[in-house]
Amino acid sequence: MKTLVLLLVAVSFAPQAHAASEEAANTAWLVLASVLVFFMQAGFALLESGMSRAKNAVNVMMKNYMDCCVGGIVFWLFGFGLMFGANVTGWFGMSHFALNDGEPWDYTFLLFQMMFAATAATIASGAMAERTRYGAYLIGAVLISGVIYPIFGSWVWGGLYGGQGWLAKLGFIDFAGSTVVHSIGAWCALAGILVLGPRLGRFAPDGKARLIPGHNLGLVALGGFILWVGWFGFNAGSNLEVSSSLGLIALNTHLAAVAGALGALLAQRSTASPVLLTTTVNGSIGGLVGITAGCASMAPGFALLSGLVAGFVVVYGMRLLDRLQLDDVVGAIPVHGFAGIWGTLAAGLFYQGDLFNWERVAVQALGAAAAFLWAFPVALVFYFLLAKTMGLRVSTQHEQRGLDFAEHAEVGYPEFNLTQTFDSEQWSRRG
Repeated sequence: MKTLVLLLVAVSFAPQAHAASEEAANTAWLVLASVLVFFMQAGFALLESGMSRAKNAVNVMMKNYMDCCVGGIVFWLFGFGLMFGANVTGWFGMSHFALNDGEPWDYTFLLFQMMFAATAATIASGAMAERTRYGAYLIGAVLISGVIYPIFGSWVWGGLYGGQGWLAKLGFIDFAGSTVVHSIGAWCALAGILVLGPRLGRFAPDGKARLIPGHNLGLVALGGFILWVGWFGFNAGSNLEVSSSLGLIALNTHLAAVAGALGALLAQRSTASPVLLTTTVNGSIGGLVGITAGCASMAPGFALLSGLVAGFVVVYGMRLLDRLQLDDVVGAIPVHGFAGIWGTLAAGLFYQGDLFNWERVAVQALGAAAAFLWAFPVALVFYFLLAKTMGLRVSTQHEQRGLDFAEHAEVGYPEFNLTQTFDSEQWSRRG
């Protein structure tokens, strides 16, 4: 009889124990995915620094380092509530600001989304490199992490605590953020480089683009590999739970990356251009951006096709910017903006079980357009105001000298510049 009672008690508690175990597994997975996405900051820092000149290496690293610091704080204070709080209007959330008293899962989800906000902000860093004032850049990162990114995100992913975003109601698909994260960051970057103007000597008087090579292509390749690794957490983590669908998401992510590199290679060969490491790495990242929207709803063959096309989009997008005399140091706008548009459309075109549904594609196009019409004008006005008040671009002297010394009083490679000294008197006279 005693054994029967114990058995009945165990059976009655089994569902609760199973639920607790499932929540613990999902929490562990999402924390791990958060670490992988955070590691992407290192990838961005290495890639962007390597594509910049040695005299700006520290400055680029500092911007990437502080993106996740200032961005994380402002996202906790305001961004998370705007993005995921109760969204009764469909336009922005109105609860869960400065989350300090929530359920265990709330903290896990906040951690994961905080890493996404940092990614959106850091996209502008590479495009605006080598001529942007450090303080002004960080203010821009605060705006992106705390306002621009969260409000658009609420249209697509919002309503976790009630309500639903207006784009989500229309059926807009963006599983992990081709538009929500990457295009938003790219349109802010586009606004930034328009206000800044090109680097000194980037374009000849006749408008022809001049190459300004980066100082360390080894860092570029290493950064590309790290971003690739982190993207498994970015995409598969967006599933938010441990399930059998993780395999497809991760496979599609990898296939798109390898196809993106191949697409970039073919695009360069199609015009008899040299096959550059920097462009090839950008092609693979473009493939990753291109699959991010549809990685959970696309068959592997279409994932490969999406990545291949994204590689071409990146290469021809970079050439378009050169023709327009827009100076994007690392190619962030083609990689994250143009490939983000393509990936968003591809998620509608190649939706598994319902291919080429043009109504769905129209919704996808609407979402991509809404992202541009929201992020670009707001960022453009904000950067213009920064330029007219505290100043956005450094002086000609500081740009020539390098931002490591001018902005931070240190250099990444001191043995290359033995004439610079860093006593307090010289620091006080800078600028």
